[in-house]
Amino acid sequence: MKKIGKSLTSLLAIVLLASCGTKATKEQVFEGTGNGKHGDIKVEVTMKDNHIEDIKVLNHGENKVLAEPVYEELEQTIINQNSTEVDVVTGSTATSEGYLEAVNDAVKKSGMTLVASKKVSNKSEKEPTEQTFDVVVVGSGGAGFSAAIEAKEAGKSVVLIEKMPAVGGNTLISGAEMNVPNNWVQEKLGIKGDSPEKMAEDTIKGGDELGDPHMIQVMTENALDAATWLKDDIKVEFLDDQLFQFGGHSYKRALIPKGHTGQEVITKFRAKADKLEIPIKLNTTAKELIQENNRITGVKAENKEGQMITYKAKNGVILTTGGFGSNVEMRKKYNEKMDESYMSTVTEGSTGDGIIMAEAVGADLTNMENIQTYPICNPKTGVISLLADTRFDGAILVNQEGKRFVEELERRDVISNAILEQTGGYTYQLWNDDINKISGTMKVHEAEYEELLKQKMIVKADTLEEAAAFFDIDIQNLKETVKKVNQYAKDGKDEEFNHRGELVSLAKGPYYIEKAAPSVHHTMGGLVINDKTEVLNKDGQPIPGLYAAGELTGVIHGSNRLGGNAITDIIVFGRIAGQEVSK
Repeated sequence: MKKIGKSLTSLLAIVLLASCGTKATKEQVFEGTGNGKHGDIKVEVTMKDNHIEDIKVLNHGENKVLAEPVYEELEQTIINQNSTEVDVVTGSTATSEGYLEAVNDAVKKSGMTLVASKKVSNKSEKEPTEQTFDVVVVGSGGAGFSAAIEAKEAGKSVVLIEKMPAVGGNTLISGAEMNVPNNWVQEKLGIKGDSPEKMAEDTIKGGDELGDPHMIQVMTENALDAATWLKDDIKVEFLDDQLFQFGGHSYKRALIPKGHTGQEVITKFRAKADKLEIPIKLNTTAKELIQENNRITGVKAENKEGQMITYKAKNGVILTTGGFGSNVEMRKKYNEKMDESYMSTVTEGSTGDGIIMAEAVGADLTNMENIQTYPICNPKTGVISLLADTRFDGAILVNQEGKRFVEELERRDVISNAILEQTGGYTYQLWNDDINKISGTMKVHEAEYEELLKQKMIVKADTLEEAAAFFDIDIQNLKETVKKVNQYAKDGKDEEFNHRGELVSLAKGPYYIEKAAPSVHHTMGGLVINDKTEVLNKDGQPIPGLYAAGELTGVIHGSNRLGGNAITDIIVFGRIAGQEVSK
């Protein structure tokens, strides 16, 4: 009887344990928050029996095109390994860290302890080590997509190689405003007198006459056709009732994409490329150009799995890899002033790869020492402030002493240099709700506004006194500055700095003051190309089979790029490259 009793007791214990185990394996959901590059990332993590079953992103302020492939890759890795101790996605460090922080926060709230699984590889099937196309395009920003789409529509087989985990390059994270003389919005707004010749004059003057006049003429004469192509063929939506007048331009001529960012442009480019069935090889880094009998016949590249792939190009290779703003050593090589003390607005992938590869096969370089800073950037992160585009609609710049010190629509290099001469090497941008109503900028950049608030880099206040006190700006000087600006706005003439746009009265609040400092933004130097986008060697002769477009070229912008000219440059010459390689 004792043995039977013990057996029954043991059986009862097993049943109870099994019952408890059933409860333990019930799925539970926990929320977590982390700090990404552009504010909070909020996730929902589903857990079961000390394992992560699912991760959903509930809300985030990151660029969607950039962030979504990062989230997907990290989610797969975390679930496979049942661990958050995973590597960040190359090129998206801040977004990756914010996502991992959010998942860790959720796991911590769960009270569960993750037990790492045997590592499961995310590796996909191996690619063929040699692949042949008519055209190989390296870089998936605006220039790369323009070239690839034109070549594909000309009947060529095309592959697009991108070293980052997402498409878009610097086009994606830019405002993507595009200077176009004689555009349809100018016509609607009654802006007369602009022309390709006047835009060319502005561009040549803005670059201190160091840009190639013929190439600049090609850009300005083809700008309207390129913009119309974006609108009608690529289906990019531009605002139909507003234009920007960037510093150095004599007219309001910059078209503004929906949402005021390059996300509209790149999203539509990606959709068009997908429709045309253009393969895009992400996480694939071009290492060297293949040169046979003096002709470029392909590219050797390394994919995420460490495979070396040879992409053969029957017609030619188009380099659209961007500049070298994120390569500090390369910056210092050509301009020792542009050292580690400068942060950068550009993507982590802007490391000059295309320039280096082309130089290795004999390409000529020009203008390499000219590196531009963007004047109004986040002093903590270096990221360009798109919120501060209110400057193009009347916002003013003041120093710590509360005084204006430069024309707000001057060239970027002039404003940046002026800022660096002020107390602390920073500036404050001041505007009010009357300017917000003109631009609509704050409405489309709410995530950046919330991020700046959290970082205490911006303040909103009903009075000038309250706003100035937040940053300890000299209130008496600021009041005097605003008084003068109000008078200039009334008279239509800026007596101090000859503001070339329209100043707006700052008599009424609420007021916004944002702190800002310059960051490296654009490298004007690069490969020498001709009007067919053929890359030239040091003897001025084309290197057969090699083309280039965009920021890795050095013949357009001279010493300084005017705002809004980059998109015009990359679309015009990206299209030409795609057309020429297809002949």
